Amino acid sequence: MSRRILITSALPYVSGTKHLGNLVGSLLPADVHARFHRQIGSAVLFVCATDEHGTPTEIAAARAGQAPRAFCDAQHRRQAETYRRFALSFDHFGRSSAPANRALTQHFYRRLDAAGLIEERDVPQVWSPADGRYLPDRYVVGTCPRCGDPGARGDQCDACGGLLDAADLIAPRSALSGDDRLAVRDSRHLFLRQSALRDALGDWLDTRTGWPPFVTALARSWLTADLRDRCITRDLAWGVPVPRPGFAGKVFYVWFDAPIAYIAATQDWAAAAPGRDWRPWWWGEDARETRYAQFLGKDNVPFHTVSFPATLIGSGEPWHTADVVKGFHWLIFAGGRFSTSLGRGVSCEAALAALPADLWRWWLIANAPETSDTDFETARFAAEVNKDLADVFGNLVQRVVRLAQTAFDGRVPTGGEPGAVERALAAEVAARIAAVRVHHEAREFRRAAAETRALWARANAYVQERAPWAALRTDRAAAAVATRVALGLCELCAAVAWSIIPTLAGSALAAVGGATDAVPPWPDAVDGIILGGIRAGTPLPDRFEPVAKIRPEHLRLAPS
Repeated sequence: MSRRILITSALPYVSGTKHLGNLVGSLLPADVHARFHRQIGSAVLFVCATDEHGTPTEIAAARAGQAPRAFCDAQHRRQAETYRRFALSFDHFGRSSAPANRALTQHFYRRLDAAGLIEERDVPQVWSPADGRYLPDRYVVGTCPRCGDPGARGDQCDACGGLLDAADLIAPRSALSGDDRLAVRDSRHLFLRQSALRDALGDWLDTRTGWPPFVTALARSWLTADLRDRCITRDLAWGVPVPRPGFAGKVFYVWFDAPIAYIAATQDWAAAAPGRDWRPWWWGEDARETRYAQFLGKDNVPFHTVSFPATLIGSGEPWHTADVVKGFHWLIFAGGRFSTSLGRGVSCEAALAALPADLWRWWLIANAPETSDTDFETARFAAEVNKDLADVFGNLVQRVVRLAQTAFDGRVPTGGEPGAVERALAAEVAARIAAVRVHHEAREFRRAAAETRALWARANAYVQERAPWAALRTDRAAAAVATRVALGLCELCAAVAWSIIPTLAGSALAAVGGATDAVPPWPDAVDGIILGGIRAGTPLPDRFEPVAKIRPEHLRLAPS
């Protein structure tokens, strides 16, 4: 029976160029997981959206001289094109500013308010006379009281990493106008009473399994510490309006409405085609059959394991919450984590300008920061990609296809019978493919890539041992068997790797006469492919272009 798998990746902010850290921290692993589940026959829904509200968007739009809506329109298109070029297979890539998310965010607010979980409180806010408005923390800049950096923001100093309040800054000024005549005034805001949901959230967390240990630890630390009520409104113009008397000119906090956009994006996906229904993925008894996996960076863990579940549980409605939260650590570059605001790292656009997407996809998944941070170094990247994709996988497919083209008239050869070596090989390959599947099922990406690499290496070893090019001179039947088995191995190697390197694997499948489906099925019929000769006589219509080796000095990578 087909399983129903719901997959979401953390919404990328619409402002700022996205970098490889954003990609490997949520988007790419989510895509690999979605592709794998499609291969094994699961019913998959993979949704995401640009996160378009909040202070960073207002600031970025103002600097670009655009209204927030026009800025978000352009940046959404830009990001969608980048992710298309990286072969991210979203079923729907929406926007948090879409009407569906506005309506749903306001719905959740009303439900929480009716449940007694919303409370009005006065909050000290920085007022700028020149701007005529309250300034969110990020709109206030000044000198850090800890390290003396003159470019600290009212929420954090990027130079030293210290968390700040706007009132802590020395010589604070408005990031919009430069106004330094700032004053602190009380502003009325809404709080979600998370503290009232501590027991319910704890009970929910107790039922979750399969989470990375550090994600569970972070979630429990938020629940076992003094769980604070969260302010869910802001003094901003761009966002979801607050439908409450006296709150005109205020919007919901981006971290309140952004996770809700997962559901709204699903509603937009359903509305885009007849016969689709969003409810089995999110609502009621039917959704119990859905397995929901979230992919996100570790900085997003508290919002997805406390705040968003608090919204869903607190509503009192039968929403389906995450079954698994797959968190990732950082990608490190030049001594610090990839950062858009600091311009540190490699942008996705620069990466695509330098090399094909599959080379990046392979290295990032093979080195995914699952249990600790991962260092990105150009020399290491080049060496590992050259070894894995050029020397092992690419060379395997290229030399086997070339042999079949030249020695067997461009067809999968017929004749001869596989022997004990091939029977033992088939059993070993079946076990290796089963191991890859286990790691994919468990969302263990580095292990899945390592087992895939090991399968490639075993296939190469077989070809080298049987040396069909040499056997042609003395035993053509033996050469035919070895070449046919080698082509089958290439097919299996490519099918297993397709979720990670879809373009390269698709080219290899076509070159060896394998399955050319849009989604190649997971290879379960190993014996038929290796021993049964099910492709025997099949013409090989395509050549396989070798994977060109790269050199570090040839990588001109602009920082993000």
